[in-house]
Amino acid sequence: MNFGDALELAKQGKKVARSGWNGKGMFVFYQRSCEIHAQDIRSDVLRKWLFDNKMSWVQIRGHLDMKDAQGEVVIGWLASQTDMLAEDWEVVE
Repeated sequence: MNFGDALELAKQGKKVARSGWNGKGMFVFYQRSCEIHAQDIRSDVLRKWLFDNKMSWVQIRGHLDMKDAQGEVVIGWLASQTDMLAEDWEVVE
């Protein structure tokens, strides 16, 4: 399938990946928008900015994340031109 179809399925809660990716177990998923309270933020810079501006929470916009071949999560994954034009996207179970 193409990237547009994969993106729509990710937004529906499916894990998607390219069959052409070399890394085993890699997939992309949609993280929906959420509210994070200042005390739960691990970034010192963002937490300080929130406290300095007397804000107790921040809204995180929906975005794509990736589980990589090393088992770590890449926050805010961006598709390359090759990924966007590929026709080898599939749903991962």
